[in-house]
Amino acid sequence: MSRVRRIIERSVSTLREDGIGSFGRKSVNYIKTRTIQRKSKEEVYGDVLFINGCTLPHPTRYRVDHQIEQLLASGIVAHRISTIKLELKHIKYYRAFVFFRCPITDDIEEFIQKAKENNKIVFFDIDDLVIDRKYTDTIPYVQALKGEEKAVYDDGVNRMQKTLKLCDYAITTTERLQKELKNYTKEVYINRNVASERMVELSKRAYLERKENDKIVLGYLSGSITHNPDVEFLIPVLTKILDKYPNVELKLVGEITVPKSLEKYRNRIVFEHFIGWERLPKLIATLDINLAPLEKSIFNEAKSENKWMEAALCHVVTVASDIGAFHQVIHHQEDGFLCQSEKEWEEVLSQLIEDESYRKKVAENAYQRVMRDYVTTYSGHALAKYIQSKLPRNIAFVLPTTNISGGVNVVIKHMSILKAQGYDVCVINMDNNDDDIDSKWGTFPVIKHKDLALKGHIDTLVATLWTTLYYVRSVSNVKNRYYLVQNFETDFADFGQFMRIEANATYEDDTNVRYLTISKWCQDWLKTRFEKEAVYAPNGIDLKQFPYKERKFQGKIKILVEGNSDDYYKNVDESFRIVEKLDKEKYEISFLSYQGEPKNWYYVDKFLHKVPYKDVGKVYQDADILIKSSKLESFSYPPLEMMATGGIVVVAPNGGNIEYLKDKENCLFYELGNIDDAVSKIEQVRTDENLRQKLIKNGVETAKKRQWEKIEKEIVALYDEKK
Repeated sequence: MSRVRRIIERSVSTLREDGIGSFGRKSVNYIKTRTIQRKSKEEVYGDVLFINGCTLPHPTRYRVDHQIEQLLASGIVAHRISTIKLELKHIKYYRAFVFFRCPITDDIEEFIQKAKENNKIVFFDIDDLVIDRKYTDTIPYVQALKGEEKAVYDDGVNRMQKTLKLCDYAITTTERLQKELKNYTKEVYINRNVASERMVELSKRAYLERKENDKIVLGYLSGSITHNPDVEFLIPVLTKILDKYPNVELKLVGEITVPKSLEKYRNRIVFEHFIGWERLPKLIATLDINLAPLEKSIFNEAKSENKWMEAALCHVVTVASDIGAFHQVIHHQEDGFLCQSEKEWEEVLSQLIEDESYRKKVAENAYQRVMRDYVTTYSGHALAKYIQSKLPRNIAFVLPTTNISGGVNVVIKHMSILKAQGYDVCVINMDNNDDDIDSKWGTFPVIKHKDLALKGHIDTLVATLWTTLYYVRSVSNVKNRYYLVQNFETDFADFGQFMRIEANATYEDDTNVRYLTISKWCQDWLKTRFEKEAVYAPNGIDLKQFPYKERKFQGKIKILVEGNSDDYYKNVDESFRIVEKLDKEKYEISFLSYQGEPKNWYYVDKFLHKVPYKDVGKVYQDADILIKSSKLESFSYPPLEMMATGGIVVVAPNGGNIEYLKDKENCLFYELGNIDDAVSKIEQVRTDENLRQKLIKNGVETAKKRQWEKIEKEIVALYDEKK
């Protein structure tokens, strides 16, 4: 789906569900964000991304901003984004996602599906029972909705439930919410609403700046019009209190209708409209007693204890209904009061009005408790640990380029095995390309190194070439640093080039980098030359990619030369010197190269350039004999791939092929540099059928033993965390 189409569809959805006011706010925020994004192309790799689907500022602040602050204070890098800006690319830049109050859409469903495919963890956060009509239909305000308005509201509730069910886990605010949400998801974690650092700062200031007077002010701060029924049962109590105590005033905040029974006290009732949260502490500080009545219902039992906490921050005592979170949290007569009957409400209010010292003592206890347990900075550890406990290990491979090569294919195969085992894997690409790798083993996310701020945590960061080790060592927030050595890269360049010095230095690392390898030869020289213990796992082959095909060895024998003519260590020139001495009436010559072109003097009948990896098996099937003259290989794939298809290999032995090649058993070795020896071995293959059958049979058996399926456990063990 195009960006323009997504914006149009989301705009229509916002207008339909939230109205023109919400649409205006979202549009302004979107424009501001896009302006900022144009100024900086930097991508940030973080730990957790919160996706906000709520247009109401109060819930968003508590469940998105405050939880982000909790995580940041606990060392977890978390950011937020609105649903309208969510894109599939965000999957590769975070380890976990928290959807807050997000009704399902096609985009969200696709995002969650793709996130799970990449072993990312998806949480759903909700602070109200707006996930099923069996709850919302009990709300008087919702019951009063009619026609299309009710249909739109119900549709939002149903779609909220769908998102919840798609997510792995849920996070919520109260015990009752936890109980109900378990009917829709396997595990629900309680992270109570807490105050931000800014809330504490403003509350402290409000308390210090409050003005004393001879009035006792009772306050009821309504959250919204839906709370009218909550205060109605308290009217008889308030009538008695106002009659009994002439110095008592009542402050009502929000959308609330005053009943006729309180009209005679209008000169002692102060009305306040909704105000912004940054001004709220100053208003709360004007109260002496905070009233938190709740009508008994399952919906109210699920509500949080915010009113108690916000009042406590301003040293104001709370009297609350003895239900739900208030019952769970408030210690009666110690840091607040819990009431059930009208009698209890009247007795508690009378005691607090008459006993100032007692009132202030309980308020102070509440303040101390909230400061200890209900501030983001002090309370985020448990949330951080919970989220971390659900995250799979993430392993990032740093590649110099994602251009296909033998070494890159090994990394991709390792990633596919690890991904199948539940690991969160990705590539950090050192060249300027962030196109995901789409291979026969799956699709893998690619993050380009340029303009990347790697701030999130990585369990294991793997260097794959000497040039990538410097980056791996420089990144913070990495638990394990590995170096996958696939060749002696010092000899990738000829003598006199400084890169030889730099490459060689990477084998002398003293920063606790763990060395890994897929080559017995590499394991040996790392130990003998550099005293490095490298963990080894064998290389494998996918026989479906290189299926067997019977050869006839009739007519012209088809010779295949493979390698990059620009890499001197591949020694392709020697292969073509061998070709020069072959009778062209008896042999047809093909050259397979991923990079270099044939040199002018090469004799080539067919030049196969940059053949897609999926088609390489066919190239081997069409050849009878592979000539391989490399001076240096860590693990030489072409001979193994050729043998798998039923072809024969004439090869110069090196550290990268003697691990699985046996002369006169599954191949023929020729002496490196001895052209006549190689020609003789090729002629021997052409003329000796018994030798051919032996080499072919043993070659196929060798390839079968190297199937990836048989060595997957060893590959996974290669990346075990360091003890």
